[in-house]
Amino acid sequence: MARFELRLPKMGESVAEATITSWLKEVGDTIELDEAVLEIATDKVDSEVPSEVDGVLVEKFFNVDDVVQVGQVVAIIETDDEDSEVFTPETEIEEGSLEAADIVEKTVASAQETVAPIISNEDRFYSPLVKNIAKQEGVSQSELDTIKGTGKDGRVTKNDILDYIDNKGVAKTVSAPVQKDPVQPVVTNVVQTPKVEKTPIVSSVDDEIIEMTRMGKIIAHHMVESVQTSAHVQSFIEADVTKIWNWRNKVKDSFAKREGENLTFTPIFMEAIAKALRDYPMMNISVQGDTIIKKKHINLGMAAALADGNLIVPVIKDADQLNLVGMTKKVNDLANRARLNQLKPDDIQGGTYTVTNVGTFGSIMGTPIINQPQVGILALGAIRKVPAVIETSEGDFIGIRYKMFLSHSYDHRVVNGALGGQFVKAVKDYLEAWDSNREV
Repeated sequence: MARFELRLPKMGESVAEATITSWLKEVGDTIELDEAVLEIATDKVDSEVPSEVDGVLVEKFFNVDDVVQVGQVVAIIETDDEDSEVFTPETEIEEGSLEAADIVEKTVASAQETVAPIISNEDRFYSPLVKNIAKQEGVSQSELDTIKGTGKDGRVTKNDILDYIDNKGVAKTVSAPVQKDPVQPVVTNVVQTPKVEKTPIVSSVDDEIIEMTRMGKIIAHHMVESVQTSAHVQSFIEADVTKIWNWRNKVKDSFAKREGENLTFTPIFMEAIAKALRDYPMMNISVQGDTIIKKKHINLGMAAALADGNLIVPVIKDADQLNLVGMTKKVNDLANRARLNQLKPDDIQGGTYTVTNVGTFGSIMGTPIINQPQVGILALGAIRKVPAVIETSEGDFIGIRYKMFLSHSYDHRVVNGALGGQFVKAVKDYLEAWDSNREV
């Protein structure tokens, strides 16, 4: 018999820790290869951790709601394979810590350097992620020791130190130790903070009080942060998509029969947007402080509705390299897995520009909030049948056309009105120039 260490896997470039939301297996349960053992949640997506071996779960090291670092051992599975990794007390990773080799390989915050476990002068443990943030933000060890931790056993989490940095001098702190002296006690300087009372909930007797979900809180935080970060400006333009409407009606049945996929309007729009981003690469950028990062790849984020009403943004990688068949398969796959809550962390990483279809809910236009650190987001309005002026060589006529509004929100810190307007105009031109005889 051998004992296999089940570790928290790497979950994308910017994910260094996760919260355990539920255990799907209990000690003594038999586990098959690739069978899910526990469910985790990050600030990006919920996911499952599968077993890498067949065996029996013999030990769990964390409880529900515990925060686990990438690379930490979460459980031990006993197997019949003598070649499996052996778990011994000498190789056990203490709760809340990581070995330096694991940190280098698996923790994004310390990917460039080897970091040993950090212990403060007061024997408080600080994860490498927290220590790196403190170093980058100029937080001294003495300051670090005063931060009140909300993690297990009072450990300082990533959110604790970020809150401290955002509210320096106001953050909750713990008292520094008192030097015991029977004659004259000496107390080190402590940052005194006023006790902040939680705002009471005001409601009438008949009102229903609903706690926000974890994802709802995350979305709310990101939306407020984006509005406070970017100078949002909008440009609107109307596109005539009559050719696309008629073409899709002509080919959708044969397409579904041949490819086994429904041809919706979304992949058609995504194709046009990817082309426009290739024409205007300064819309395919991100902002970090005072630095602009020009992206080599065009990775389109696609806002998708979840079963609970929240939104998530899976990403179509290298969207400009896909033909319409490939784009359709990718769009349908991500949308379906989003609805079933089966997206992986990598599915929502690396977006360079985002698209949201407000027309799905009947809206003719919207003013979407930018998905940080991107600089633009395009809202697709509902397609409407409207009377319109048709210009011909024999004069102008009134006819019935299919039209939609494109609403472009962009970051006015780095995108001026000319670029923002030219980009959305390019999307319109690609849509209106659709080849009615195109084969797919």
